[in-house]
Amino acid sequence: MSFLPTLPFSSTMPRRDFLKLLSAAPLACVASGLPQAQAATGNLSFAELYSKVSVLGLEFSEKVKSLNGEKVVMGGFMAPPLKAEADFFVLTEIPMSICPFCSSDADWPDNILVVYLDKKQTFVQPSTLIEVTGKLEVGSWTDPETGFVSLLRLRDARYKVA
Repeated sequence: MSFLPTLPFSSTMPRRDFLKLLSAAPLACVASGLPQAQAATGNLSFAELYSKVSVLGLEFSEKVKSLNGEKVVMGGFMAPPLKAEADFFVLTEIPMSICPFCSSDADWPDNILVVYLDKKQTFVQPSTLIEVTGKLEVGSWTDPETGFVSLLRLRDARYKVA
């Protein structure tokens, strides 16, 4: 007994041949240069950012290193912005009432991430859980406009209330 449906053209093409043709279709798309699905977005949590936190500093996790330059999604809270018209904010693991981002990367907390928006958005209350999507950038960097130093950033990011 077969579980395959009867195909309208089954009298001209046996099911076995049809299944062989069907299984070859993805390869034909690759060979033809047809657009393929975009790379999957990686989910990242604060617990996955660093593999080691010691007196010598923070060490990025293998997952973070492998996602450098990739689109990722993270959940967290928006620290209060320094000014109302900023195009960036700090994503924190827990709600904060002050900016945790005002020192050097040597003092960089292991539970924050700078988010540079692709366009200005209205900020939300620090107690509101949000989901941020953006391109992960790894390594120490000083913002030329503000002088702020960061270890991890999301670029071209957007957020939404979770």
